[in-house]
Amino acid sequence: MVDETRLLQRFLKYVQIDSESGNEKNMADRLIADLSALGCEVWHDDAGRGFGSNGYNVYAKLPGETSQKPLLFSAHIDTVKPGTGVRPLVEDGVVKSSGDTVLGGDDKSGVAAIVEAINCLAVGNIPHRPVEMLFSIGEEGGLKGAKSADYSNFASKEALVLDSSGDVGKIITSAPGQIKFRATVTGKSAHAGVAPETGINAIQAASSAVAAMKLLRVDNETTANISAFISDYASNIVPEKAEVRGEIRSRDLGKLKAQAEHMKNCMLDACRKFGARLDIELDTAYVSYKISDDDGLVTLVSDACRKIGVNPAVEASGGGSDANVMNLGGIKAVVLATGMDKVHTTSEQITLKNLRDCAALCLELMRA
Repeated sequence: MVDETRLLQRFLKYVQIDSESGNEKNMADRLIADLSALGCEVWHDDAGRGFGSNGYNVYAKLPGETSQKPLLFSAHIDTVKPGTGVRPLVEDGVVKSSGDTVLGGDDKSGVAAIVEAINCLAVGNIPHRPVEMLFSIGEEGGLKGAKSADYSNFASKEALVLDSSGDVGKIITSAPGQIKFRATVTGKSAHAGVAPETGINAIQAASSAVAAMKLLRVDNETTANISAFISDYASNIVPEKAEVRGEIRSRDLGKLKAQAEHMKNCMLDACRKFGARLDIELDTAYVSYKISDDDGLVTLVSDACRKIGVNPAVEASGGGSDANVMNLGGIKAVVLATGMDKVHTTSEQITLKNLRDCAALCLELMRA
């Protein structure tokens, strides 16, 4: 049922619409036009105003023609940088970036798959369940669009978020929560050559704290990373301030909190040792979720995978997505792979087979 030529052309058009996080308006406008033309009820919010974006979340509904319960399909329309002026190349069954930007398959492969499935329903007059859709903005900047979305618009209690790398058939049932870590150490400036003993070196205190931390792979569910260490003074000045930034992720909420507390205590202990002052922020970006492998939603997706000829594979993820927000808000959500590969790099690509399989999976789930 999937029209491969139409799907490819749609995907190529979508990735060439600039939509880096904060600049999603043109992509949102295009989606509104495309979905409206296919007979969907479409509207948008003004979520972008809350975090400096010119775009907005796009909502859509297609009334059902069967007694099946409604199902929410979701993908995000923003991309990471560099995502302006994308020039996609199609070679040997693969769509890839030209090498100077990302491709934007993260997540326009998911967007194109959903719209192609809706197109198939409209053209083929195929009976289907009630279909609801959310196309979010600001996902790459911290799931901002999903956090601002109005889920009361939906009757669906279950959702499929098309936003993972890997071949179509991968079903993510567990993902970590994330805490953003930011600490500012304030010491005391002094002349490093004349009276260094009167100063308190903020770099020394902060680096001592970082050295004491358990970082990177903490355990099989937990990671922690220091991503920035900022302090820049002349060599003859004892540095007064140093800023440390990082993150903690875990699929276990208790471990997430414990690791954050551990890193905070390392900072406190070092500041006490050196006589420095500490200002620290621990911001919970999103919380973890875990859905049973034998849950009805997982079974539904697994059966649909087999029907289109791909093998289902249930996995856990190390990254967050809009599904984290939905699960917290009472909509059971799993993440599905779209086939995107080497995401967030200028080598990003996707095979035509995965692009087709993703649209076929959406179609099968809509008509189930």
